Amino acid sequence: MTFETWILFTAAAFLNIISPGPSILLAISNGVSSGSKAVVASSLGNVVGLFVLSTVSMFGLGLLLQTSAILFMGLKFIGAGYLIYLGIKKFRSTNTFFTEDAETSVKQVQYMKKFKEALLVAITNPKAILFFIAFFPIFLDTHAPALPQFAIMTLTFMSLSFLSLVTYGSIAKSARHWFKSKSIVKAFHRVTGGIFIGFGIALLQVKN
Repeated sequence: MTFETWILFTAAAFLNIISPGPSILLAISNGVSSGSKAVVASSLGNVVGLFVLSTVSMFGLGLLLQTSAILFMGLKFIGAGYLIYLGIKKFRSTNTFFTEDAETSVKQVQYMKKFKEALLVAITNPKAILFFIAFFPIFLDTHAPALPQFAIMTLTFMSLSFLSLVTYGSIAKSARHWFKSKSIVKAFHRVTGGIFIGFGIALLQVKN
């Protein structure tokens, strides 16, 4: 892979990464409700998920997903179900941020749980797997070993994703002072929960 190709890949990856999706929404939600450490934990979960997806696509296992309607449907329902579950959970959340029990809520954040949530959001999305299958080969030099090129692209994609999610989460954290009212917090949970449910429903509409 030439430097020019890597620059082109980085630019294309960046545009894809910053577009709104479940991972970005999760980072924003964690930034507002749980703070910086929760954002870092969920961002790490996401990039580990991206590594798994890249490995799957690199070894050709993604082609099986692309050609097997049953496998695709199964993963699609798992991914959609998990997004809808997260949406319902956030919709019903009682985390009150800056109200009287805010300090307790922040202290009780389970960072491994945030990591696992983001990891599952990443690896149960069949659209993401198919994206890696379609996107990475475009930038491969067929006259050079594929493994080092996949490694470079994967690390680049993971780094950009981590920085993007942490940035979104940090910006969201800076807006925590807007959530001093219980009614505003309740509305935030309802909106983010509804969007997660919408992502899940949209995923169900994806055709193989």
